[in-house]
Amino acid sequence: MEADTKFLDYTIKALVDNPNDVKINRTVDEMGVLMTLEVNAADMGKIIGRQGNTAKAIRTLLRVVGMKNNSRVNLKINEPAGGEGAAGGMSADKASKSLDEAMADLKI
Repeated sequence: MEADTKFLDYTIKALVDNPNDVKINRTVDEMGVLMTLEVNAADMGKIIGRQGNTAKAIRTLLRVVGMKNNSRVNLKINEPAGGEGAAGGMSADKASKSLDEAMADLKI
């Protein structure tokens, strides 16, 4: 197991209530390393954190681990089926509509 995978596995399992549901997939291509994370739907909030701060911190630490091993590491967190989504329960249509309204307000 690679150092970045060990780090992510340990960190995520320490944060969640359902550590047996944690799945990490590591792929390498010309862009670097992509770590894809899947957790139980009930644990998504713990991984994302308020305003995404926990996820940002995990990504930052993963990049540091990657730099130590001369690789570029990115983290993708898969949303479980039936999850509320990154908009905190707001549908994608509603989120994009408010963005369209904001652009209209700017008159760009």
